[in-house]
Formats: sequence, structure tokens, C-alpha cells
Amino acid sequence: MTIDELRAAAAARRETCARIKRMIVSRLDLPIEPEWITDDQPLFGRGLELDSLDVLELYVAIEAEFGVALYDSDMSVFGSVSRLAGHVDPALTLAETSA
Repeated sequence: MTIDELRAAAAARRETCARIKRMIVSRLDLPIEPEWITDDQPLFGRGLELDSLDVLELYVAIEAEFGVALYDSDMSVFGSVSRLAGHVDPALTLAETSA
């Protein structure tokens, strides 16, 4: 991969993560700014403290926003914004592994 391709992949990942953060804050009506959420911050527990109802809302939001269907076996993607980004746009994960 060239440096320009790496920069483009990094920019695409940042944009996807930013879209996910805006979606989370908007759909769940969280009282924070999307920029306060870090890419690796846990979404459950000591992170954003989301619950099972929030996950259901995010399932619907991700399908509407990104056109990606999620299933019960995909629960691990809700570990962080970064994991969600890799799932909704697999090309981002492929770009990281080929670097």
C-alpha cells in the first residue's frame, strides 16, 4: 500500500467513525457531543453505559444508515465505535491488515 492509499484509508475510517458517533448520539438522544466519544471507548459498562434497548435501536439505525444488517451473532461489534466501523465498512478492516 502506498502512503497516499494509507492516508485515504485513514480518512475513510475517521469519517465512518464520526458518522457512527453522530448516529449514536442522535438516535439514543444522548446528552453529549459526538466528539466526546473516542473510537475505542466501550459502548457498554464503564463506557457509554448503553443497555439492551439501546442495542436494539442501534441495530435499526445501522441498517438504515449504512445498509448493513446485524444479527445476534454480531454482538461483539458493539464493543466500540472502531469495531462498528470495521463491520459496517469491511474495506476499512482490509486496509488496516494490508498495511
